[in-house]
Amino acid sequence: MSTRLRLFPLNAVLFPGAVLNLHVFEPRYKQMIGECLESGEGFGVVLIREGQEAGDPSVEPHQIGSLAEIVEVTPLPFGRYYVSTIGRQRFRIREILSREPYLTVEADFVEDAGAADPEVARLKDDVRDAFLEYAELIAQAGGRETSVDFPADPQTTSFIVGDALQIADTIKQRLLEIENTKQRLSLELGFLRRLLPQLRKLIEKRAVELQARKDRGEPEPQRGEQERYFGKYFSVN
Repeated sequence: MSTRLRLFPLNAVLFPGAVLNLHVFEPRYKQMIGECLESGEGFGVVLIREGQEAGDPSVEPHQIGSLAEIVEVTPLPFGRYYVSTIGRQRFRIREILSREPYLTVEADFVEDAGAADPEVARLKDDVRDAFLEYAELIAQAGGRETSVDFPADPQTTSFIVGDALQIADTIKQRLLEIENTKQRLSLELGFLRRLLPQLRKLIEKRAVELQARKDRGEPEPQRGEQERYFGKYFSVN
């Protein structure tokens, strides 16, 4: 069954269960949020395929996104909002119905297959183990502690990992679009097995350079300088 959704195209991918915080300031999206609050409805979030995030009525969204449930709103001056949302069901756009005052689409909700495959539980465990090492390395490089709780459900695990991986949004979109839990977990495990050696090498290089700084009596780099060694995105090729 199809449903009508208000759409908020962003330079971000929203996974089911993930938190998305927004500062809403454009008039059309202020109107949209106001209507959602009045009706008690959520709105669709999709990654932009072509166009600009702000001030571009002709923006083209990717076909698959996630419903955003509004869980907290802070009104601001001039009708702006801080909005906190949680991703819920995925949807596939069937048709763009209107572009004014904001994108409105007809969409179908999307469900995963493959959760009953006997290999899924093993894959989930492999992904969890690899991701825990990945998260520990991320925390070590950033000088912060980390804690990750994994649910028993393989599909939810696959969404948590997809959201948390520090990879390009186009790759996150690819993970979101997969309609099979086993395939998503398999792809994530492949990413992690390629990312982990890169992370280990970066951390080893950073440790050597930090020790060299210490030997020269220089202060440790600030966060912005650390990102020269450890950026947000890593190649998965």
